[in-house]
Amino acid sequence: MIIKVCGMREAENIREASQLDINLMGFIFYPKSKRYVSMLSSRAGIIPDYSPERFVYAVDQGGKPNFIFPKHIKKVGVFVDDMPQNIITQIYNYDLDYVQLHGNESPVMIDNLRRSVDPDIHPGLKIIKAISISNVADIMKCKAYEGHVDLFLFDTKCITVGGSGHQFDWSVLQAYQGDTPFLLSGGIGPDDVQQLKSFHHPKWAGIDVNSCFETEPALKNIKQLQEFIEKIRN
Repeated sequence: MIIKVCGMREAENIREASQLDINLMGFIFYPKSKRYVSMLSSRAGIIPDYSPERFVYAVDQGGKPNFIFPKHIKKVGVFVDDMPQNIITQIYNYDLDYVQLHGNESPVMIDNLRRSVDPDIHPGLKIIKAISISNVADIMKCKAYEGHVDLFLFDTKCITVGGSGHQFDWSVLQAYQGDTPFLLSGGIGPDDVQQLKSFHHPKWAGIDVNSCFETEPALKNIKQLQEFIEKIRN
């Protein structure tokens, strides 16, 4: 069971969440999101800008590392119809292991992005394509991306791009017959443990959680997350 915690931004919250039994941590690079991770200027001209989190944790006053991100937790950058050069910059700055695409990105764009990054910038980069779901017809959109992405993420179709806190009817996923594994997302919260344990699909790889564990946008309730994860793992 892959567990992804998305919408992270605050430095100490990132440090605390990194101690949990999770596999993926998501950072949102979509300016219209309430969980948007902005950048700090490096003021060095040709050197790419830094994320606030990387800047904070880069070095302390004595020049020693403040925080080493655990290698077993993979970093996911979330983008929505962004320009490839912007995505590549964030991959470099954040040392992203995954790119999650939430817009109308084409398979051609995805293939070109992968070739631009792997192996020179980040060998083995994985790509997740998010599909907004409200009915069986939405699942058919997956066919165009088979063989181009490593994972699908099935989220609730809404006005915003993810983070709505609402669930879709998971039973429609029985219509998915593709070969690509998927993460289940959209309004998964602390009270959904039994519902998750009752859900079955041969290509179901894990879950993505976000807004239902927040005390405010981009700030997760670590205790609540920990209790939820322990129940899921057991």
